[in-house]
Amino acid sequence: MSDTDPETPVTPADELDEDVELDQPRLRLVRDAIAADDGPAIDALLEPLHGADIADLLEQLDDQPRRELLRLWSGGIDGEILSELDETIREEILAELPADEVAEAVRELETDDVVDLIENLESETQADAILASLDDVDRVAVQQALTYPEFSAGRLMQREVVIAPSFWTVGQAIDHLRNAPDLPEQFYHVILTDPRMRPVGYVTLGKILGAPRETPLAEIEEESFRTFEVTDPESEVAYAFNQYHLISAPVVDADDRLLGVITIDDAIRILDEEAEEDILRLAGVDAEESLSNRTLGVVRRRFPWLAVNLVTAIMASIVISQFEGVITEIVALAVLMPIVASMGGNAGTQSLTVAVRALATRDLTGANVWRVIRREVMAGGINGVAFAIIMGIVGLVWFGSPMLGVVIAVAMIINLVVAGLAGVGIPVVLEKVGIDPALASGAFVTTVTDVVGFFAFLGLAALWLL
Repeated sequence: MSDTDPETPVTPADELDEDVELDQPRLRLVRDAIAADDGPAIDALLEPLHGADIADLLEQLDDQPRRELLRLWSGGIDGEILSELDETIREEILAELPADEVAEAVRELETDDVVDLIENLESETQADAILASLDDVDRVAVQQALTYPEFSAGRLMQREVVIAPSFWTVGQAIDHLRNAPDLPEQFYHVILTDPRMRPVGYVTLGKILGAPRETPLAEIEEESFRTFEVTDPESEVAYAFNQYHLISAPVVDADDRLLGVITIDDAIRILDEEAEEDILRLAGVDAEESLSNRTLGVVRRRFPWLAVNLVTAIMASIVISQFEGVITEIVALAVLMPIVASMGGNAGTQSLTVAVRALATRDLTGANVWRVIRREVMAGGINGVAFAIIMGIVGLVWFGSPMLGVVIAVAMIINLVVAGLAGVGIPVVLEKVGIDPALASGAFVTTVTDVVGFFAFLGLAALWLL
């Protein structure tokens, strides 16, 4: 006999496991519920999901199913979902939502999240509508934050701060926290200030709760205390959070007065975005590209770097054309050329990836750059010798020519040594001249390894085989 009451309808959500993450079965059931115009089923499927999972779900749906889901779903978009959405999708969804629902969602966000939301909107009408939905205090805070430079600490900070005079005791701080009507939903430190509202230290909530009431707050300050100026680049802020294991840090103006606070979740987001940008740029992809972009937008973003790649390929072809006679007489060279170029390109990419990431994390500096270059060159040489032996044997067995094996072996050593040198040297030089190494290094390294590889292989063949 079934445990399920036969008179109780079974919703699609009942078919799922107890896990409430967005998996393929749940996504399939959501699609089916949209197709069936079944609002209650959608409610049951989405109700247990985290806001980030709902944001992922909306990003995976096409335009029309997404609009249908928003029409059928009674839960509605809240601030958490809105902040997690991809920028392109978020703007489209905001255009579909009623003004009162947008206002309610925005009021749930911290001021730094509202700033992030507005600065990425292309529609001024939507931005004005969001600002109009805020309370007066929050509106002024957001408008002021938007006057600071883009990608600065002022854009990253939130204005919701918990402060206490530096002369208070633990008991006074606890009483204040219990009676405060508008504490932030999440905070990690109580910031200590002097009479001029300049931050002089901070105390963790754990130490406040664990110390006797009569203990002065100044006696239990954290040693990690540091401040950031409102104009500091957000990349510098994120680096400091990672380097010094910060949880939160005050932001001050030019007179050292407290303006807001940056928390670790925002710093981690910046670190994640910078790492993602490096990966995309190494592949010649615009850092703003995402799966939500339209086809024409993808074409427009990728075309310039494909054009650069075409130019570098033509340069390699020009080198090859100088040895047309050699290739005509020894056809085996045409078969083996791609091997030399490919091995050099892959070795260069390995060194390049390590160097670009080390530059981003400031592990590669002027103090150790020559040591790293020597290491990469030596690694390239050792790998070159190892693969030269292999390819020398392959050339001998495959084509029956000992000298052909020697030629490809020597060319392999030369190209892998140059690949190690170029993979580190090029991004270091580009950074010195103010060019993003992640953005431009790939094209240069590929060009160097292709040109050197072809020139070494075909040049040695012309000298030793003819």
